Amino acid sequence: MSHADRITFPLGSSSDDNSLPVKNATELPAQSDVLARVKSADDVRAMSPEELAVLAQQVRRRIIEVIATKGGHFGSPLGVVEITVALLHIFDPLKDRVVWDVGHQAYAWKILTGRNDRFETIRQHGGLSGFLKRSENAADVFGAGHASTSIAAAYGMAQARDRQKKNHKVVAVIGDGSMTGGMAYEALNNAGLQRTNMMVVFNDNEMSISQNVWAVHKGLSSLITSPSYNSLKQDIKKMVRTLMGPRAVSTAHTREGAVKGMLMAGPALFFEELGFRYIGPVDGHNLEELIPIMRGASELEGPICLHVITKKGKGLTYAEADPIKYHAATSNMKIETGDMMKSDAPPAYTKVFGNTLTELAAKDERIVAITAAMDGGTGTDIFAKAFPDRFYDVGIAEECAVTMAAGMAAEGMIPVCAIYSTFLQRAFDQILHDVALQHLPVRFVLDRGGLVGADGPTHHGAFDLTYMRLVPGMVLMAPRDEQELRRMIRTQIEYNDGPSAMRYPRGNATGRIDLAATEYPALEIGKGELLQRGEKVALLGIGLMTQHFVKAAALLEEKLGHKVTVFDARFVKPLDRDTILELARTHEFLFTAEDNTIRGGFGSAVNELLAEENAGKFATVFGLPDEFVDHGTPKELYGDLGLLPEQLAERIASRLS
Repeated sequence: MSHADRITFPLGSSSDDNSLPVKNATELPAQSDVLARVKSADDVRAMSPEELAVLAQQVRRRIIEVIATKGGHFGSPLGVVEITVALLHIFDPLKDRVVWDVGHQAYAWKILTGRNDRFETIRQHGGLSGFLKRSENAADVFGAGHASTSIAAAYGMAQARDRQKKNHKVVAVIGDGSMTGGMAYEALNNAGLQRTNMMVVFNDNEMSISQNVWAVHKGLSSLITSPSYNSLKQDIKKMVRTLMGPRAVSTAHTREGAVKGMLMAGPALFFEELGFRYIGPVDGHNLEELIPIMRGASELEGPICLHVITKKGKGLTYAEADPIKYHAATSNMKIETGDMMKSDAPPAYTKVFGNTLTELAAKDERIVAITAAMDGGTGTDIFAKAFPDRFYDVGIAEECAVTMAAGMAAEGMIPVCAIYSTFLQRAFDQILHDVALQHLPVRFVLDRGGLVGADGPTHHGAFDLTYMRLVPGMVLMAPRDEQELRRMIRTQIEYNDGPSAMRYPRGNATGRIDLAATEYPALEIGKGELLQRGEKVALLGIGLMTQHFVKAAALLEEKLGHKVTVFDARFVKPLDRDTILELARTHEFLFTAEDNTIRGGFGSAVNELLAEENAGKFATVFGLPDEFVDHGTPKELYGDLGLLPEQLAERIASRLS
């Protein structure tokens, strides 16, 4: 593609510098209620520029007021309000295909596509999903909760359109954080190679959830914000004022655009080399600039990249200043100050993990921590502050994280790869091929195992016990409380005969253990713990569900008139074969419980063992159903599935009768 094909526009053309205006949405003057008139996207397309500007303000206010009360994602949705308004003003969401990357940024999209009257239910049990969901609304053409998927999905839709000889538009909206994922580049490469008619709106807000680690992003940002560029920009304006007068300054934007075209040649060429026509950068909060440029870009042929600059947390000064803190808001947040409700609850399991790993790393400099754009979410931010030179955040690139850990393990390091359970699914081939096949001692720590709550099915860690159990040579464990979690981390650090994995739930620990005063020795691999000995009935739990079984046992004893056995398996692989077989011989009934799919998980492993040894009986398996579980609080969801302690007691009693 020649330089003549490149289209560049000045950033921040409405002011003398590149800063975007900051105004608290709660301080906006009273306006006519434009948002109330929006029943569908048709109403947005019919609005005047003045009405669209008011609409954007009111949508932003709506997001702030609801999320501050209900909790949910915060910074990302606020940053894309104007992009959403522009998209719905130009495209028809029921005909055209607009694919959002991740979905937590698409709150404004939900509000303006017929769901404003239900927006208070977002992320609530039985309410709107916090992500896009095809079954929720026809405008949600592709559901997603993981990053870097939008360009590939849009490419597939565009190819399907062309094969069916249709003529609608296809747009992918992707943030710079998601551009750290390899699939985005694979899709760009293929779409550019095929000269596919589609648009990629590249939302550059300099953030993902944590600070971006994208090298290309740094190049973009350094060029946009470089002193040489800004100095030259101001010199051009001064020169024009002197030679041509103040009225000619607007004309200078054309000249400035030419200068910026030269300075931005690097990132522009990056997209162009992949076959995309590059347009931008454009101020993503200036509708007067954004809409005509987006409309013009939509009329061009071939693959188009529209580079839009936005600010995460736009509209609230504190959210703009600290986008990491305000990536999400808790319920009952004070809008005026940004103060979030503090809790006296015990520390989160995530924090227990981060502190314990940091303690162990102080004694062994071979220990390194690796994560994939989720340092705060996995607790590795605690490690990073203590040992910044031993911490690696590879961005939204789980495959890279796992194979990098394999490489470090091959060289004698002790890599701890901490990734959300649901995100680690993306690196299954690397776990199997790069780690397990070579018997490399990579230590996997899976945060958010089980049901995570309001984030819903894209984030529930519902399959990890299954997919990790089938990996040859994998040691797989799950703690019932924070003390067991600490012991399992030490066990992993000391275990050097192959890969190991430990998964733990989202949420707060039990608070019953004084972590500062308690030692945490390593566990014997494959050895569970008998918590209480009873008769006739044996309850075999793993992880969080062991706690549920302990409470259920107390309720059962009142019904049965005798004590029941409770066994914490600790290990899903290898199983404590001797104890499980002994329990099968001495008890009439066996029950297992896990917060994992019942297909191929802990209960399946127990029954496989019983079948292999001709034990003459099988365990009744309690766990997550063979389907995707919706969103809600964990207590609500476990209640829906009959997995609360009192429900387990009733189900067991019913089974016995």
